[in-house]
Amino acid sequence: MFVHPDIDPVAFAIGPLAVHWYGLMYLLSFLIGWGMGIVRTKQPHVHWSREEVGDFLFYVVLGVVIGGRVGYMLFYQPGLLLDNPLQLFYIWQGGMSFHGGMLGVFAAAGWFARTTNRHFFDITDFVAPIVPIGLFFGRIANFINGELVGRVADVPWAMIYPHIGPQPRHPSELYEAGLEGLLLFAILWWFASKPRPRMAVSGLFLIGYGCLRFFAEFFRQPDSFLGFVAFDWMTMGQVLCTPMILGGILLLALAYGRRQATA
Repeated sequence: MFVHPDIDPVAFAIGPLAVHWYGLMYLLSFLIGWGMGIVRTKQPHVHWSREEVGDFLFYVVLGVVIGGRVGYMLFYQPGLLLDNPLQLFYIWQGGMSFHGGMLGVFAAAGWFARTTNRHFFDITDFVAPIVPIGLFFGRIANFINGELVGRVADVPWAMIYPHIGPQPRHPSELYEAGLEGLLLFAILWWFASKPRPRMAVSGLFLIGYGCLRFFAEFFRQPDSFLGFVAFDWMTMGQVLCTPMILGGILLLALAYGRRQATA
């Protein structure tokens, strides 16, 4: 049995300026993602320049932050948003949604595709193997903050979160860091290292993330203000992952079906 280390959410302070671990994890995500994007440009079948990676990163940052916040308020706190629309801008109170951030990245990809005269799925196929890096650091930030905790458990590695209560719980943040972060990164990086038909990498990302997150949700405590939202066992995360999985299957079918027809 372990006890959560109860880490101060503020990593360090410079005078009145407090730098939070959550912000540092976002910064690490973008910097390492930028580096991995440059590595991707060196693969023979990837036709991107280093400059384009940096340009697209700017759009991605905006998409993640704006989409993540808007998605959280719409998917998880719609009542609060209706009562006080200004809550949308209270980002210091926390609350980001991956699914909202993903939609934000899609919007960024659409805009970048338009400005560079590329196909939308050429953009998403390029960035998909890099996204799990951000997911990994995001879940580590959740663990540091002691948030998004797991369900009550009796496994040997269960963890007590003193600010939640005395019952040991699954360290679900670490589960998700390993599944949605490291495992998904390994799968997508291997898959994208060879030429694939357009939409295939994007489709595999949707299936991979959707399935891994759906599985991890069985160990994560549902949000207290939502509980189970369908069939008395499905969480909001699982509901949002379901269309991702179906959409990923459709993209893979279209990608390989079109390649077969062309051949």
